[in-house]
Amino acid sequence: GISIQVKDAQEIENIKQREMDITKEKIQKIIQAGAKVVLTTKGMDDVCMKYFVEAGVLCARRVPRDDLKRLAKATGGQLVVTMADMEGEESFDPACLGTCRGVKEVRVGDGELMHVYGCQGSGASTIVLRGANDYMLDEMERALHDSLCVVKRMLESNTLVAGGGAVEAALSVYLQDYATTLDTREQLAIEAFAEALLVIPKTLAVNAAKDSSDLVAKLRALHAKTLTTTTSTTDGESSPQYKTYGLNLVDGTIRDNLAAGVVEPAMSKIKSLRFATEAAITILRIDDRIQTNPGSSNPMAR
Repeated sequence: GISIQVKDAQEIENIKQREMDITKEKIQKIIQAGAKVVLTTKGMDDVCMKYFVEAGVLCARRVPRDDLKRLAKATGGQLVVTMADMEGEESFDPACLGTCRGVKEVRVGDGELMHVYGCQGSGASTIVLRGANDYMLDEMERALHDSLCVVKRMLESNTLVAGGGAVEAALSVYLQDYATTLDTREQLAIEAFAEALLVIPKTLAVNAAKDSSDLVAKLRALHAKTLTTTTSTTDGESSPQYKTYGLNLVDGTIRDNLAAGVVEPAMSKIKSLRFATEAAITILRIDDRIQTNPGSSNPMAR
């Protein structure tokens, strides 16, 4: 490091004054660039705060870096790490500033939040979760994260299917009908696969404290009607189609989940079925296993 020895007390005061002048010059360059709000990840002493307050600039210190990155993306600004330019001088580029309609401090519960609204950048929103304790907040955050991931996956795939066990019930009915057309042992495998698909609607009903046997039976009956009936009746009117019908776990009934807005991304449904099938095939390929005798006294047997 660099060691400086000062013998005159007046020189120490001059050094301190020069440090304050350098800080003031940097602050003036930020203010002259048009900044109205300054956020920093570090601390800010009273001297710096004084200059900003006199210029009518709102300041906030010790802001998390992740929050600054999101705010910079929302307002169209940039994070400034240093004011040094290519010539070795110090300057502040006004292009690094973001734009918003206003910034105000609001009180939420027992804390205070800085509300930045009317952002002119790529757009962003903040969701404030409030709960009785940390455990409830964790559950709320997990549920919200899952919901946002579903929306993200839906926008990526641009295809959706009815939820509430509609896909599994329709596929189970179709496979069971298809299995009856086979006269080989493959019929048993297809029937077992169709029966396994009903685990999803049964589990949904059990988790909602409903009668799973009754609901799943009604659901399979509706999808069987869609499979067996023709698309039009003898008088030319369209027959009712139940392929989008699923479980209504609030009332314990069967409804059109596509019309009710209970949907799932088709990509997630296809991947879950594919991965489950591959896992089952992997397990079935294991035709033997070796197990040591737990009661054996031979140490080599372990």
